[in-house]
Amino acid sequence: MIPRQTERRGLRPRPWAFLVGLFCLMGVSFGAHAEPVEIDLRGVITQADHETYVEVPFSVPENTERLTVTFAYDRANRTVIDLGIRDPNGFRGWSGGNRSTFTLASSDATSAYIPGFLPPGEWRLILGVPNIRKGASASWSARVRLDPRGAPSPGSVFHEGAVRTGPGWYRGDLHTHSGHSDGSCDSLSGRRVPCPVFRTLEAARAAGLDFIALTEHNSTSVYPELRALQAYYDTLLVLPGREITTFQGHANVFGVTSPLPFQLGSARAPTLDAVLDAVEAEGGLLSINHPGMPSGEACMGCGWTAPIPDCRRITAVEIANGGGLRLTGSAEGPLSGLPFWESLLDRGCRVTGIAGSDNHDPDAKGGGQAPVGRPATVVYAPELSQPAILEGLRRGRVFVDLGAPAGASVDLTVASGKAQAGMGGTLITRPAARLRLTAIVTGLPDATVEFVAGGGGKPVARTPVPVRGLAEVTMELPLTPGLKWVRADVRGADGKLQLIGNPVYLEGRNPEGRRP
Repeated sequence: MIPRQTERRGLRPRPWAFLVGLFCLMGVSFGAHAEPVEIDLRGVITQADHETYVEVPFSVPENTERLTVTFAYDRANRTVIDLGIRDPNGFRGWSGGNRSTFTLASSDATSAYIPGFLPPGEWRLILGVPNIRKGASASWSARVRLDPRGAPSPGSVFHEGAVRTGPGWYRGDLHTHSGHSDGSCDSLSGRRVPCPVFRTLEAARAAGLDFIALTEHNSTSVYPELRALQAYYDTLLVLPGREITTFQGHANVFGVTSPLPFQLGSARAPTLDAVLDAVEAEGGLLSINHPGMPSGEACMGCGWTAPIPDCRRITAVEIANGGGLRLTGSAEGPLSGLPFWESLLDRGCRVTGIAGSDNHDPDAKGGGQAPVGRPATVVYAPELSQPAILEGLRRGRVFVDLGAPAGASVDLTVASGKAQAGMGGTLITRPAARLRLTAIVTGLPDATVEFVAGGGGKPVARTPVPVRGLAEVTMELPLTPGLKWVRADVRGADGKLQLIGNPVYLEGRNPEGRRP
């Protein structure tokens, strides 16, 4: 529960009847582990306020990272109240009558408001009154939420609630770039220019994607623009993303808009754990990018070389990268992320395999450039919303689409006796058990299901099973020592991988029902 300020301070009524009551912070500071605070501001506008500006003071403590205002008023008698705000140093924005909610933070802000440092001290909510009739009065209320640094904030969500309701497989691209980092495209006259953000969102919409993340290198400058564009692209979920680019590897972070340390190996981020601490404090998740790429003069830090002390803190690995696919023509080529991912799985790490186009040009005219949405990450979620998609990535009910026909899918269930588990889940097993693997494949005629199993340092033989269109394919597999996971992939008629499933994890119990 979010605490609210308990100190009440009343403003002296203006002679012509402005009354306001408010809860206010006075000379306080957020501590290192402070909770968000809400301030309630209330008042009454009368005809005496017609064509005036009412400034309502409230206090912001030190170490505030985000400020969110939700405003409402009585609109009877054609009353109109416009909205703006000032910080102790000056003007921070004016949305007039266009918005009832706005947010400001160091990294981003709602359109019409200026992002940046939130100075402590007295702020003022500006109420402009272009119209209120004689004899009328209008009550208003404003709730100001103050989020401290290092605390997860709902302000990191660009779309409140669900873009689409109902459970299903949702398809997206988790790795793209625009002109806010190193993305470029042709201008109207044919010049090469930093590419506008809307071009990438338009490409995602044209590709039929359900969600997309723009993952600029270390930068937060794109977020105000994404927040504004999300309102227009209201059938496409835009996720806050960022590519943490270090000399020891690249990693995408999702669900965070606050600044993050990226100078791995420096005093700001001595180890990977320091980066993960910051990501987790903000409620985000981290995925290692293109770990199979080389790292050297041609692409410094592109491959992953940083130690991973605790792989439980890594949510995902980019097992397929669009640039690598275009260069080698295969998800199993020399730039593949599959061996790195499988080595983590064999260590007992439960890491979700995902993909991203790594698109830097939405026109994608060839070479090593992959179009937006190829490859794609497909997540099963109860709805199309930021919390649901991020939780789906954590849970691992995910498959990677390397370029299969629209609507193609793969799912896996593994059973032993009466117990069973689906992709991303854990199956409790007993010694000498037999596993029943059932894959359901749709939209891929003349394809082949391939069950893949690993653990204990050596792979278990893969068994191809031909299918046509919609099919349910089952096989049995003995539980061998060291077997920790199984998954189902799908190959096309040409033998190339088209869909890569995530594992079902196997956890042993001894005959007495205890872990060995």
